[in-house]
Amino acid sequence: MSAPVAIIMGSQSDWETMRHAADTLAALGVACEKRIVSAHRTPDRLFAFARGAKAAGFQIIIAGAGGAAHLPGMAASLTELPVFGVPVESKALSGVDSLYSIVQMPAGIPVGTLAIGKPGAINAALLAASVLALNDPALSARLTAWRKAQSEAVAERPEGSA
Repeated sequence: MSAPVAIIMGSQSDWETMRHAADTLAALGVACEKRIVSAHRTPDRLFAFARGAKAAGFQIIIAGAGGAAHLPGMAASLTELPVFGVPVESKALSGVDSLYSIVQMPAGIPVGTLAIGKPGAINAALLAASVLALNDPALSARLTAWRKAQSEAVAERPEGSA
């Protein structure tokens, strides 16, 4: 069986954002495969990947895309697996163009849309882990511990205050 999560992105430059999803999954002990699958430059690769993702053993796809950001929607249109879209911050419009492209999917082709950039990549991984944890008690325990550690890391008072 392959990893339960596939992280796909439109180009190498998207890895700077999407690596945060991979790192978060790794911290939770969730295996993932990472691939460059451009909706525009490698459409045949996208079609083959998305149509074969379920048979390959993937359960969830995290798709990061910048600019026109068609990758998450196209992937969702080609598979019944859940697709979580991460808008990658662009130079031209700071990722707002990507966000609008991903979030405006027509009814019937759902894409769970996350925040722009690093926060979205981390939250996509956490969302994927939460879905997988529904049927994996060990992962559920790791996710609970991760969230507890995150909460405990928040100071009660600002440094230097009385």
